[in-house]
Amino acid sequence: MGKVSRVAPHLSLVEIQARIHQTTGFGKVKKWLVIWHATVDPSSAKQIALHTGLAEQTVHNLIALYNRCGPDVVEGKGKGGRRRAYLIEREEIRFLEKYRKRAAKGELVTVREIKRGFEKVVGRMVHKSTISRLLKRHGWRNVVPRPRHVEADPLEQETFKKNLC
Repeated sequence: MGKVSRVAPHLSLVEIQARIHQTTGFGKVKKWLVIWHATVDPSSAKQIALHTGLAEQTVHNLIALYNRCGPDVVEGKGKGGRRRAYLIEREEIRFLEKYRKRAAKGELVTVREIKRGFEKVVGRMVHKSTISRLLKRHGWRNVVPRPRHVEADPLEQETFKKNLC
């Protein structure tokens, strides 16, 4: 049997159980179950991994981080996020503000114009899809005129054209 995995007593059993019940997201609940298992019944990481459905290395890493840094590690940032963004969200809002004011006045604001401004702010070339995603993220939509009126009657238009002369 492998080395027994134990956790530092950062939280009591009651507090760990409360965190398990309050936590949303299956992955985070599994992490709390690893901590709970290592607190109640310390055993090898292989055994804990078998019971929780996680990889053995994940159990090793989680217990080591928990012992070193405390319970905040289990909640953590998680997966996803804006790791490769050109600007943080506040900067994006600030950048779009002048275009939003112009659009509110009724002026025409084009994606090409926004792209040029964005490239000046960022200091490098960006793809046009980057601007499209930026605008979608902030609730902008593409407003274009319809090709014809909704209530237009083609038959009535033809009779009007015939009777015009």
